[in-house]
Amino acid sequence: MPDVKELYRRALEQFGRHVNQVRDDQWNGPTPCTEWDVRVLVNHLVSENLWMPPLLEGKKIADVGDRFEGDLLGDDPKSAWNQSAKESGAAVRSAPLDAIVHLSYGDMPAQHYISEVMTDLAIHGWDLARAIGDDEVIDPEIVELLHGELKPKEDELKSTGLFGPKVEAPPGADKQTQVLAIFGRVAQG
Repeated sequence: MPDVKELYRRALEQFGRHVNQVRDDQWNGPTPCTEWDVRVLVNHLVSENLWMPPLLEGKKIADVGDRFEGDLLGDDPKSAWNQSAKESGAAVRSAPLDAIVHLSYGDMPAQHYISEVMTDLAIHGWDLARAIGDDEVIDPEIVELLHGELKPKEDELKSTGLFGPKVEAPPGADKQTQVLAIFGRVAQG
């Protein structure tokens, strides 16, 4: 099993590099997540970052309440990202992987939760890179992990409606393109 904390750290850093490349005129630009512009996409990941410390400490969603809803970026989105990333990174480093995390869909080991957020960081990192014209390469070890875990159950995942529209990767597509297709992204063009 790959070191989920290390993969999380790398996905967090890569997303952060993209955030820090966003120009002032790009915050309202479109992303591959058609319902989100760049600002809303980054806000989503800031929210996920802020949720990690309390949940990894064993708090329940009701304990946290609605404090991580709404605009979390304020007047300085990059600083908001950087602070949230610092806090979530520290929480992940100190969390026991077998600790129980109380999520909206049930209690899971911290390893599962960290992997879930790592996946979100990687896929939305690609979204952000595409939106701002940055390097779109996802960490190859993360791609390998996601491909191995998700490709065999792609149809089941698609049936949940949580993975975007059905996208067919072209014949002979590389693993990153195949993983992105699972998440409803078209990597070409």
